[in-house]
Amino acid sequence: MYVELKNINKTYGSYQASRNVNFGIEKGKLIGLLGPSGSGKTTILRMIAGLETPDSGEVIIDGKVVNDVPSSQRGIGFVFQNYALFRYMTVYDNVAFGLKVQKADKKKIDARVRELIKLVGLEGLEKRYPSQLSGGQRQRVAFARALAPNPQEIARALALQPKVLLLDEPFAAIDAKIRQELRSWLKEMIGKLGITSIFVTHDQDEAIEVADEIIITNAGRIEQKGTPIGVYRNPETAFTASFFGQPSVLKDADDFHTFAQAEGADK
Repeated sequence: MYVELKNINKTYGSYQASRNVNFGIEKGKLIGLLGPSGSGKTTILRMIAGLETPDSGEVIIDGKVVNDVPSSQRGIGFVFQNYALFRYMTVYDNVAFGLKVQKADKKKIDARVRELIKLVGLEGLEKRYPSQLSGGQRQRVAFARALAPNPQEIARALALQPKVLLLDEPFAAIDAKIRQELRSWLKEMIGKLGITSIFVTHDQDEAIEVADEIIITNAGRIEQKGTPIGVYRNPETAFTASFFGQPSVLKDADDFHTFAQAEGADK
């Protein structure tokens, strides 16, 4: 497994955001973290990124425990749902920002930035400001910036891309039509790059369309992990059955003898 969480627990005051979280992700997979609000999705993402520290357990990336590794040295690209773009910087400068911090060779920075702008389909818009872009275009700028090499890695090789790409509800602030287009674009782009990627969503249609596998979260726990069709056809818990898909609930289930009986369940 390329990314692993082992026995992870995280508490904020009296609220337990992660309860003995365990899962592994294969290299190159696009994984959807799916669950209702407050189920612990974003906390998991932030612990992988190094923006939060687990109270116990291990975060492992590429076989290395990274609990004590700073966020800036984990090789993580992070896309926030609110874009987090600099309003007074152009598209070009937003993408180049992390690279310029290290004062690397200008020609290499220029080549990398133009490569990324072409990759996300924003050629010709390099001089525009965020206010001059659509919501979908701003999110593409955020993707490009996340794909730029980590500043600490520039001295080693400017062509490096992140080991892991994390996306926190990347389509939440975008209207429905553009969101549909970006879903297909994101899946195609990540497929080309082969980057291990995890995105948070509470939209099951989005998870089904984009993700290779989904991880369903509930009250800080992992309810189930598998392919969308596998989870849909074989829910392992009552929560998964009720949350994923369009469920029908029968009360007094014992009266329907054609159904397999689940121990301790009355419906």
